[in-house]
Amino acid sequence: MDIQLEKIELIKLLAETENPSIINDIKKVFQKEKKDFYYELSDEEKQGINEGLEDIKNGRVVSYDDMKKEFGLS
Repeated sequence: MDIQLEKIELIKLLAETENPSIINDIKKVFQKEKKDFYYELSDEEKQGINEGLEDIKNGRVVSYDDMKKEFGLS
């Protein structure tokens, strides 16, 4: 069966159901499918993020306006 046709059939079934457990089960399927992108990052990328968060926590930040001035963008 064509995937688009299957989707349409599922949409029809979903629209017609009054069973909340079916709707909740479908929601669960889609929620499981969603992944937090953080877990897909490399260790190096995670380390960079964590270092940036540590910099923020320790006040090692530069305002956007100061950064623009530093690079001659203002």
